[in-house]
Amino acid sequence: MRLERGRRASLAITLNFVALAFAVSAVTTSYWCEGTRKVPKPFCSGPPMKMKQWYCIRFNSSNLNDSRQVQYIFETGEEKFIMRKFHTGIFFSCEQAADMNGQNCRDIFSVFPGVLWLCVVAESLYLGLLFIGGVLLIMEQGSCFSVMNKLKLSAFAAMCTALSGLCGMLAHMMFTTIFHLAVAIGPEDWRPKTWDYSWSYALAWCSFGTCMGSAVTTLNRYTKTIIEFKYKRHSIEKNLMIKQKMVELGLPEQMWDMYLTAVPGEAEVPPEPLVNGHKPSTGTPYVFEEMDQPPEQQVEAYC
Repeated sequence: MRLERGRRASLAITLNFVALAFAVSAVTTSYWCEGTRKVPKPFCSGPPMKMKQWYCIRFNSSNLNDSRQVQYIFETGEEKFIMRKFHTGIFFSCEQAADMNGQNCRDIFSVFPGVLWLCVVAESLYLGLLFIGGVLLIMEQGSCFSVMNKLKLSAFAAMCTALSGLCGMLAHMMFTTIFHLAVAIGPEDWRPKTWDYSWSYALAWCSFGTCMGSAVTTLNRYTKTIIEFKYKRHSIEKNLMIKQKMVELGLPEQMWDMYLTAVPGEAEVPPEPLVNGHKPSTGTPYVFEEMDQPPEQQVEAYC
């Protein structure tokens, strides 16, 4: 059982720090959503090139500074526009540059509504509580704490991890709602034409899943340990009551040894823990009798 508890503890710690790594990677990247934005082609600058520059519009005049000449633009309809790729995270949004080389990034708070700070606060709580839960799980494995203190640490770790999962779920759903709002009523110089969720968003939800897995594993360990302690306490109290009854009836000490020998599972104190959440079967009742005592003073021991 100690080996099984040790494996459960290692699994809980591993899931916790995997969730923390996923969450940090998702928050620090800007690929929660990505798509394209339809913008007019800018005017080409610099000397004419042999090949046509498809991302900009060039006049048909060789003297661009002469305002008296009529300028003709051959691009018509959809040819006057270009699709620029963009990607957005929690803290900044990036878009392809005008010459399609490099990226121009801007602060996301200048694009999204002001309620985005609620999402940032929820993400910060998610990371903080997840880290605290991991530290408590590591402290629980130390040998400098008593059994009761380890139980308290396990309970606090499960609570912190579960609360962090709830904060993470709230933050992710809030970001989705805010992004939909920005797509509908956001600024014209940012509003996308097509978009979809990207790998950072999937990584954030994977972090939430592993976080809840760590919380469930920790809570399961805590609950199982409490049940085992209660069963051992009940068994010890039962043994003490039977021995006290034997002493009151004046039975010799050998009767107690016979009881421990005859009843499987009672020879060791405390007895074996629960098996699959149920009390193990230990046999059938035994009756100890003294020939010179009346039947009402017979002692029955049930296993």
